[in-house]
Amino acid sequence: MSVTKAEVEAALARVTLPDGKSLMAHDLVRALTVEGDKVRFVIEAPSAEVAKQMGPLRDAAEKIVAEMPGVAQATVALTAHGPAAKPAAAPPNLKIGGHPKPQEGPTKPSGVQRILAIGSGKGGVGKSTVSSNLAVALAKAGRKVGLLDADIYGPSIPRMMGVNKKPASPDGKTIIPLHAHGVTLMSIGFMMEEGKAVVWRGPMLMGALQQMLGQVEWGELDVLLVDLPPGTGDVQLTLCTKSELTGAIVVSTPQDVALIDARKALDMFATLKTPVLGLIENMSMFVCPDCGSEHQIFGHGGVAAEADQMGLPLLGTLPIDLETRLAGDGGTPIAAGDSPMAQAYARIADGLIKGGMA
Repeated sequence: MSVTKAEVEAALARVTLPDGKSLMAHDLVRALTVEGDKVRFVIEAPSAEVAKQMGPLRDAAEKIVAEMPGVAQATVALTAHGPAAKPAAAPPNLKIGGHPKPQEGPTKPSGVQRILAIGSGKGGVGKSTVSSNLAVALAKAGRKVGLLDADIYGPSIPRMMGVNKKPASPDGKTIIPLHAHGVTLMSIGFMMEEGKAVVWRGPMLMGALQQMLGQVEWGELDVLLVDLPPGTGDVQLTLCTKSELTGAIVVSTPQDVALIDARKALDMFATLKTPVLGLIENMSMFVCPDCGSEHQIFGHGGVAAEADQMGLPLLGTLPIDLETRLAGDGGTPIAAGDSPMAQAYARIADGLIKGGMA
């Protein structure tokens, strides 16, 4: 014999609240249905705060109905009566790119003491690897360091620094940078879907660079390193003319074809009246891990000779190193450890600090 709705209501009238009145007396039971041997109903609390305290009452109501003859299943839901919660406000829409805003002259982010551009005449010389490791080495040496990935078309700093999040923006204008390995970070790669191409004309590149310099809350920094794209184009021109650059560092491999383009980068910085602080020779040699012999795959000493000819410091020479590549791909720059390569970057960082450049 199946139970009736009236019998269920009579049973619930025996479930009392702390004030001695029952669920039925308080009119808290809603949507009571009886379908054969299945009973369903809702207990609606007057507020969300009261509902949090009514768990034991719900359990008692479910138990007393489930034990009734003719009931095989009792299902009770506990809800709260009150106005619907307001939907969460949508996060401010932060748009990167667009035409740059006019500015009177070169500027520098508030709190940033020095800006160093790290450039190269051509791609593939390891400029981003040098930038990320040098930033980490400077941070390990006690400097407050920022790293801006200005390679809009091919941002690699997110992968090399092991960060894959979108920066927050409390108002749709201010950008809160990310942090990794003691370095404050910003990259267009944080703002774009991974694998999605940036198809922009020059003005949008210039606008994006202006935003990443001026709208990011960089905080107090001893030095902000800017990893430039290859070549001598819009980004370089914008940075050198619109920012108060302390100077530039040029990275090159030792072979002639790289040095040809490195000389163009040096000439560009001279034309834009940006002092070049020194050169770094990357991939200067390869040390065989099996026999220990040195192999000068790209030649050797070409950057040192160029630096000597131009009267510029050679800030360091870095060999081809498998562990450096693996560390970069894995998101933890080799400079974060204490290997011989980490020590090589530490020496470059120490030279910059002692020279007052970082």
